Amino acid sequence: MLTSLSLQLPFRPFPPRQPFSTLKNTIQMARSALDEMTETGAFDRTPSTFRNFISKDKASQFPAESGRYHLYISYACPWASRCLSFLKLKGLENAITYTSVKPKWERTKETDDHFGWVFPQSSEEEAGADPDPFYGAKSVRELYDLASSNYSGKYTVPVLWDKKLKTIVNNESAEITRMLNTEFNEIAENADLDLYPSRLQETIDGVNAWVYDAINNGVYKCGLAKKQGPYDEAVAKLYEALDKCEAILANQRYICGNVLTEADIHLFVTLIRFDEVYAVHFKCNKKLLREYPNLFNYTKDIYQIPGMSSTVCMDHIKKHYYGSHPTINPYGIIPVGSNTDFSSPHDRERFGR
Repeated sequence: MLTSLSLQLPFRPFPPRQPFSTLKNTIQMARSALDEMTETGAFDRTPSTFRNFISKDKASQFPAESGRYHLYISYACPWASRCLSFLKLKGLENAITYTSVKPKWERTKETDDHFGWVFPQSSEEEAGADPDPFYGAKSVRELYDLASSNYSGKYTVPVLWDKKLKTIVNNESAEITRMLNTEFNEIAENADLDLYPSRLQETIDGVNAWVYDAINNGVYKCGLAKKQGPYDEAVAKLYEALDKCEAILANQRYICGNVLTEADIHLFVTLIRFDEVYAVHFKCNKKLLREYPNLFNYTKDIYQIPGMSSTVCMDHIKKHYYGSHPTINPYGIIPVGSNTDFSSPHDRERFGR
């Protein structure tokens, strides 16, 4: 997946009476986002590594073929949820299969202390998660090892997998969504839907840039900051950007106009998690999503687009964040939350489509 846009924060359970020195070594060992800190205590995400492209060109190394590719996701991960959203919106479920891992990080290998995304042993173990259907992999880490014997980066989702060549095509969500948008149109049920139309590409790219920096990645900069200064800077940028979104959405249905684009999906995956997780777990509590009338109704509007609600599993989202980051939430207690009904009425129809 996007490692530049990835959710791979390590789960490190605190064993009873574990010595601090041992715990410290465990934390330093994991290849994950919690290690991506600057000397000033700020979170700095590293880029993805698998950057191949599927093409509609039949002669390409990775041609767009029905049944050839598989998407590994976590419902908890906003970056992976982007890809699942595109798959659903484009009507590619019959062409590209997908599997979700368990929400809470567990040990990925008996020989070291890395914790990350793992598969259940059976479909009954965790609702919404399934075993690896092809190789019996116990973790996403095993898929990376299968794709590259000398891989040393983070074991992130999403993973776009080529079943024919038994390798990872791409783990960068922003690139996977672009492929899903255009390269499979010959077999997509909703081929006419273009979430990155040429007339809006410059606008979309501009919105994506500030939304990613201040909001998508901004909540992580708030939640993972280890010093007050970087947190203060990140939270100020976050709410400046949210206020900007609120003002834009007062005059148009979507963030780039009155047509749904990829920029809306990028923004949505953070907004849908905001009140239940980021406001509490990542200290983004200056103002809740529910206190922004336009943003709140906008989130409900997108959630109610056919296919989108099936990409949101709040149970997985809460289990992951509150259960997988013990440096932030050492006892793994899951707050009761608001359990907001995003299927309730909204007022966005006034702008039309």
